[in-house]
Amino acid sequence: MASKTVIAKYSANKDEFEIFVNADLAYDYVIGKIKDPMKVLEVEEIFKDANKGERQSEEHIKKAFGTTDLATVVEHILKKGNVPITTEQRQRLAEEKRKQIVETIAMNAIDPRTNAPTPALRIENAMKEARISIDPFKSAAEQVEGVVDKIRPILPIKFANVKMEVTIPADVSNRCYGTLKQFGLKSEQWLGDGSLQAVVEFPAGLQNDFYQKINNATQGRAVVKII
Repeated sequence: MASKTVIAKYSANKDEFEIFVNADLAYDYVIGKIKDPMKVLEVEEIFKDANKGERQSEEHIKKAFGTTDLATVVEHILKKGNVPITTEQRQRLAEEKRKQIVETIAMNAIDPRTNAPTPALRIENAMKEARISIDPFKSAAEQVEGVVDKIRPILPIKFANVKMEVTIPADVSNRCYGTLKQFGLKSEQWLGDGSLQAVVEFPAGLQNDFYQKINNATQGRAVVKII
């Protein structure tokens, strides 16, 4: 077996399910660089004891995963099981998840006192102050709610969408249409003078980004109001 081969493990119904995987490729799969779980696999078998070469029965595999399809089972083990990674990989993965969590919160959160977006740096500082520990094996989405609960006493935030009515001058309306769709176009109406009146709805944390893109596209001539 290659030196970079490790055993990924998953337990269910008091049964063990183990697979031989390439350590580097398994890490790439966990962080999303590789999409096909079969590329990670070194031996196309599911074991109950990989070190002893004892294969797991199809009956137990079907009971635990609802299928005996190898790719489906391998994907489940990689996503839900224990995949050995180095300390460096673990730290790198945790830091990537931290960045994703900060981006998600910044995109969706506002200060309830001012309704202004919450800057990413303030979120990062609040997470440090609250001594947030990031699980490298859980997705960012799974951890966002817990992080928000812990930093809320330090940094008042709430998740919200914002709905805006935008009026775009006729000569730049076509240029802005793609941006409006990107930010959640809900309705549109072409006015008698050729200008476009639209309603968009998007996460409140994206307000500054929206204003910047619309103002750049219209040279500041768009009329925007929150509704």
